[in-house]
Amino acid sequence: MPHLKKGITSKQAHVAIPEGTFEEEHGRDGFYGPVSHLYHKNSPTNWVSIEGPCKPVAFNTEKFTFQGEPVRFLYNRDVAMYMHHLAKPDLFYSRNADGDWAVFVHAGKGVLETDYGPLAFTGGDYLIIPRGTTYRLVPEGPCKFLMVESASELKQPDRGLLGQHALYDPASIEIPEPVVMPSEKSRYEVRIKRNGVFTQVIYPYHPLDVAGWKGTLFPWKLNIRDFRPVMSHRGHLAPSVHSTLIGNQFVICSFVPRPLEEEPGAQRVPFWHRNIDYDEVIFYHAGNFFSRDGISAGMVTFHPLGIHHGPHPKAYENQHQKDRTDEYAVMLDARNPLTLDPAISGSFYDEYWSLWKTR
Repeated sequence: MPHLKKGITSKQAHVAIPEGTFEEEHGRDGFYGPVSHLYHKNSPTNWVSIEGPCKPVAFNTEKFTFQGEPVRFLYNRDVAMYMHHLAKPDLFYSRNADGDWAVFVHAGKGVLETDYGPLAFTGGDYLIIPRGTTYRLVPEGPCKFLMVESASELKQPDRGLLGQHALYDPASIEIPEPVVMPSEKSRYEVRIKRNGVFTQVIYPYHPLDVAGWKGTLFPWKLNIRDFRPVMSHRGHLAPSVHSTLIGNQFVICSFVPRPLEEEPGAQRVPFWHRNIDYDEVIFYHAGNFFSRDGISAGMVTFHPLGIHHGPHPKAYENQHQKDRTDEYAVMLDARNPLTLDPAISGSFYDEYWSLWKTR
């Protein structure tokens, strides 16, 4: 289709928005497909009320009830999201036959033991554990993990014109060195998860007995602080430029501190957009989340496809009072609708939907 233009518009998206209008982006395929910009006379999120499955929600993972197992909070057939608090290592080893793990370390430090070898971890690390890997998380004190289970292989994003060192340099990735763990007892348990059901396997020796490995499949680690965001000093870019990990029908993005746009008239906060093809989930890790009111570290926001969202009114009004962001967050965009797990019913921020109302 040709690029058409009617009525009052800006020459450049997100820059020099006509006075008295609010720019909204209506696009397909998570900012990769056809897109148009609509110039409203009112904020698209200045609703009076909203009820139904498109209602945006927020919840605090600190209010979850942990009983030794990860707590699932959102899921579909492609991906599931969990929060896990762990202070001591499990007495058994695990093997996930249902999918890959992307484990984001929200707090704490320790060691991820795998049959490929150990990886030390600390806050901000992404730990990528391929399907079928035998592993155990060994915390040094209380730890908090955001865990994303992918039914498909987790891959790194295509850098395209950016070159292979953009987003994060391959040298930032750490991989394990093999360590043969000594067999100090006669029974070692491995629990295999398949279709959500566990199989117990007992070995008479330590299951992490690998002396060496080679190939193209292995656990690896990347810290969010090694993510180098793509940016433009002249115009706000879509969140898809922050893609960090790619799964089938979903993407994981990293938001890290960056300078804000310098171009006169450039919008400095996320633009209003209408989720049509993707549900959007953001886990807030650390910093000052200036585009969202009432949000603190450990909270999650969930914006279902079909409903507008964008900056809160106060953030929009104060966008030129800052010259850089100061936040770390993990975003997951899912192509197929996500379901909220009823297990987290006591953790919701009930007034979240109303924070966009102009006061």
